[in-house]
Amino acid sequence: MTASQPAPRVGLFATCLVDLFRPSVGFSAAKLIEDAGCAVHVPMAQTCCGQPAYNSGDRKDARALAIQVIELFEDYDYVVAPSGSCAAMLKHHYPELFKGDVKWEERCRRFSDKVFELVSFLTDVMFVPGVDATFDGSVTYHDSCSGLRELGVQKQPRKLLATVEGLELREMAGSDVCCGFGGTFCVKYSDISGTIVSKKTATITETGADMLLAGDMGCLMNMAGKLKREGSTIEVRHVAEVLAGMTDSKPIAGSAK
Repeated sequence: MTASQPAPRVGLFATCLVDLFRPSVGFSAAKLIEDAGCAVHVPMAQTCCGQPAYNSGDRKDARALAIQVIELFEDYDYVVAPSGSCAAMLKHHYPELFKGDVKWEERCRRFSDKVFELVSFLTDVMFVPGVDATFDGSVTYHDSCSGLRELGVQKQPRKLLATVEGLELREMAGSDVCCGFGGTFCVKYSDISGTIVSKKTATITETGADMLLAGDMGCLMNMAGKLKREGSTIEVRHVAEVLAGMTDSKPIAGSAK
């Protein structure tokens, strides 16, 4: 981008969980996107992306929500979400909802083509080489299912974390194994979900890391809840908070310091 080129206009899709439970993630995401040279816009009328309805088989309500999102965000150069699951919904499952629809199929495709998960956007689109942040401690990173399997997000967060001054990354065994959340899965199959997250928190604890990071609030809240019930002091945060150097707020769970 040169002085003669306007800054890319990015529509920040904040997500329901960030808006309701962890606004600091939204502010961190906005800072990172702005630091990358973009102009950030947050449409106030945004709501759910429709993923819970879609995963439950409610295509009618999912389509209605998708139309609202497309209309709000389609004029931006990029649409960025600090969530692999929401970004995957917008990028991959919206086109499925409108396949064969004369009015919406092509319009949806143009929208979905410019949707990115936050850290992937920073590294793969804006080519951010590193971040200006410090963190005195050790972290371990969980690869959320949607971000990894649907969007290919794995190396990107580690690349940026490696540039955080003072940070030590301690990889957990099976970092790419599901945490047991799965949206409505954890409600429908709570016993199975509980078993999976118990195995996950065991591998997290084994690293001896001060903090658990991930890029999806659903996964983070699931693992945080289990760690808290186990009496763990491991802090839990969204990776955007560490990358942005915005870790002054209370963590999702834990208190390692």
